[in-house]
Amino acid sequence: MDSPQTYAGYAACIEACNACAAACNHCAVSCLQERDVQHMARCVALDMDCVAACQFAAGLMARGGDFVVVSCLLCADICDACAKECRRHDAPHCQACAKACSACAVECRAMEG
Repeated sequence: MDSPQTYAGYAACIEACNACAAACNHCAVSCLQERDVQHMARCVALDMDCVAACQFAAGLMARGGDFVVVSCLLCADICDACAKECRRHDAPHCQACAKACSACAVECRAMEG
């Protein structure tokens, strides 16, 4: 189990998770409006997974939960997968999402140290 930390100690990671979740929500909705929606299916699915992971990790951090580090590491892995998929697409919303996901992954991995 992780040692408890104050909410302030998690602020940067919570902020990154919330920004990533917002970017992924925007990306998913925007992908669904693309001409070739089927081509964007994996992007939408990963966006949705990433939103769930970010919200879960941010919630645990806000509550000072016992599993902050493990949830952040899982979140980082999901963010990396989402960023990789988003980078495959030229759409501005995908590129913005990839950037937010990468930033979140860095913050989440920093929680381990």
